[in-house]
Amino acid sequence: MRSIAWIGISAAVLIGPGIVRSARAGEAEPTTFERQVRPILKAYCLDCHGGGDELKGKLDLRQARSAMRGGKSGPALVPGKPDDSLLLDRVRDGEMPPGEKKVPAAQVAVIERWITEGAKTLRPEPASLPPGLDITTEERSFWAFQPIRDPQPPPVAPRDRDRVRTPIDAFLLVELERQGASFSPEADRLTLLKRAAFDLTGLPPSESEIERFLADDRPDAYERLIDRLLDSPHYGERWGRHWLDVAGYADSDGDGNQDTPRPYAFRYRDYVVRAMNADRPLDRFIIEQLAGDELVPRPWVNLKPADLELLAATGFLRMVVDGTSSGGQDQALAANQVVADALKVVGSSLLGVTVGCAQCHDHRYDPIPQSDYYRLRAVFEPALDPAHWRGPRQRLVSLYTDADRAKSRDIEAEAQKLEQALRPKVDRYLADALEKELGKYPADQRDRLRAARNTAAEKRTAEQKQLLASHPSVNITEGVLYQYNQKAADDLKKEREKIAAVRARKPVEEYVAVLDELPGVVPETRIFYRGDHRQPTKKVEPGDLTILAAVTRFDIPAKEAGRATSGRRLEYARHLVDGRHPLVGRVLANRIWMHHFGRGLVETPGDLGMLGTRPTHPLLLDWLATELVREGWSLKRMHRLIMTSTAYRQSSRRESLGAVDDAWYGHYPVRRLDAETIRDRMLAAAARLDTRPFGAPVPVAEDAVGQVNAAGGSTRRSVYLEVRRTRPVSFLAAFDAPVMAVNCDRRTLSTSATQSLMLMNSDFVLEQARGLAARVQSEVPAKNLDSTQSLEHAIDRAWRIAYLRPATDLERGWAVELVKNRLGELDARKPASERTLDAFANLCQQLLSSNEFLYVD
Repeated sequence: MRSIAWIGISAAVLIGPGIVRSARAGEAEPTTFERQVRPILKAYCLDCHGGGDELKGKLDLRQARSAMRGGKSGPALVPGKPDDSLLLDRVRDGEMPPGEKKVPAAQVAVIERWITEGAKTLRPEPASLPPGLDITTEERSFWAFQPIRDPQPPPVAPRDRDRVRTPIDAFLLVELERQGASFSPEADRLTLLKRAAFDLTGLPPSESEIERFLADDRPDAYERLIDRLLDSPHYGERWGRHWLDVAGYADSDGDGNQDTPRPYAFRYRDYVVRAMNADRPLDRFIIEQLAGDELVPRPWVNLKPADLELLAATGFLRMVVDGTSSGGQDQALAANQVVADALKVVGSSLLGVTVGCAQCHDHRYDPIPQSDYYRLRAVFEPALDPAHWRGPRQRLVSLYTDADRAKSRDIEAEAQKLEQALRPKVDRYLADALEKELGKYPADQRDRLRAARNTAAEKRTAEQKQLLASHPSVNITEGVLYQYNQKAADDLKKEREKIAAVRARKPVEEYVAVLDELPGVVPETRIFYRGDHRQPTKKVEPGDLTILAAVTRFDIPAKEAGRATSGRRLEYARHLVDGRHPLVGRVLANRIWMHHFGRGLVETPGDLGMLGTRPTHPLLLDWLATELVREGWSLKRMHRLIMTSTAYRQSSRRESLGAVDDAWYGHYPVRRLDAETIRDRMLAAAARLDTRPFGAPVPVAEDAVGQVNAAGGSTRRSVYLEVRRTRPVSFLAAFDAPVMAVNCDRRTLSTSATQSLMLMNSDFVLEQARGLAARVQSEVPAKNLDSTQSLEHAIDRAWRIAYLRPATDLERGWAVELVKNRLGELDARKPASERTLDAFANLCQQLLSSNEFLYVD
């Protein structure tokens, strides 16, 4: 039990004051200004009373002593006398703060209790403070800003050793024992196989994989299974999709209703998938996305595949909405919004703090002054410079090589020869048509009309222009020749097609969208007054958050002479992944854990700050963060570590856990499959899934009833469908696929009537149900519908395809009755095979819509 007590005390220290649990639970903590009251005042009052340039009412609420001193209206508080304290009166009445945002009643009660208890402070306060909001001792002690510790796994009692496979289990078991619980029994092998397959590939295991695993009696059979799944090319598609959410991936700019397509955004998606499959170390993965362009020497011609990958990686910072694309709005405002959104993506994906809240003023909850926001902006502004803004089309780099250009020139020369050879024939046909048309005019007009028509447009006199305008029928061109001589027009069309066929042999010029800097341009970054880009104030230099300086200071050296870029993003990226950054390791470890268990050790993966939830297992989180670095930043090694643990291999049943909360991981959580996996699983069940990887996205289009689907009924895997901000795929949206306003750091899984209606009525679901029925019918012919045995064979096959297991006797009997009843309802005039297909499709739709199909345990 000594190890358990040590865990509890260490967790309290690591997390900081006033969070999940205390080492001395039950003791009433005195209310103090620093711990309980100042955070409330910072959120609601200090913008006007101490945090800004102007001290309204001459009242400074940054300290208890200055509040007692008061302002124009006298003392703001009187210790021990809440009814005589003007501050409490104002917040009670809602008079302060001004505006709609008021102090909640529970927090007003905290202020009242503090005053009643004598307005105590933790320590003596200085006589005065410098202007602005400083970072307090309490803020510095917050768990997320502390150095990442490398805790030792707690010792395990002899009775538990057979259940502790990895250090993860040791950390979890200690906390479970505190709750009077332990791990649940291990899940059966088929359950483990399905769980691992959907987790790592997003696809059901094949029948051969099921047979192989269930027949493998070697002690390391499960570990071998994990390795096979990690080697699957579908692994990168599954885990790449998780990162694309964080990056805010979209195939359109989101510029209003126009929503301009991004024809080359897919190269970033493909980069992510390839990087995941190759197990690109996460430190390198981050560096490439933040500064891949700085790793490729200029000029960018004859790009090698590796260089193309690095340039495509910078799409990470170009995924946000870009209102400058169509040029139909305030370009300066739109450009600055792109910068702001890009910083939000960096903040939620890598730092795990809401840095965007400090754009207009000091962060109301986290210790992030407004100057820190602009220090971060200065890191990225050389590449996202509103003063020298480049829209999406101006950020395209051609992939044409010298060989492509030479080949294109040769082909164009060949086409020009054909054009020259055709010219006499064109002139002859046009001349014949002109003479025929002139024959309709009086003789005295023909010469003037002929001369006007045959004079080059730029050399015609005003009289000739007027003449042709009043006699348009003589202005004969190749484009209107069919009106005069259809046979001649058809002949020229054939010749033109030959020339077009020659030009079609030219290499297609492709592009990659890149985030890069204008060589030699390093803009000044200034703080915007209240976030207004039209009101720049003092200059700032690039840097990381001030709160982290005590852990790992970040200074960017001045731009090196002769270097084309500022080097800021590259330096910052290397700083983030140096292994000592207190936020990045925790954020990544937490996100990996979340995708395996459906919830993070911190349930707000994009916000580890004051408003986020606190870690349920802070020591485990830090151990995972340090282990990530020890394992060379390998994501696949982290998968093996987590998925081979007892915690991951538990049954989802929780009968023995009683009231123990799911947060303690005493069983594996039942999880609904995400939107893309549901769609892909349906296609796989119908044997229609197109698994071709990479390339341009499948376009999406609205059908007659306004549902957005893959154009042409494409069955490509969902990760390859076009992501249009204004036209999300209806089926995916119903099952909570995010619409990328900025990005998505965690999907919210809902249960709604819309989902049921989609499963009942969607053309997509009906088509896959019919496809599954056709597959069953082809694999297990059930021609004799009067034969229950034949019908049962077909039903068993449907169960094995949909549920990856045989049907039970009860299920089989229910299904036989359903199919027979359905057959009796169908038009007897239909062919028997068609009626069978219809009846089975009805059964298959129910299978595809069932919980067992939609959930994994």
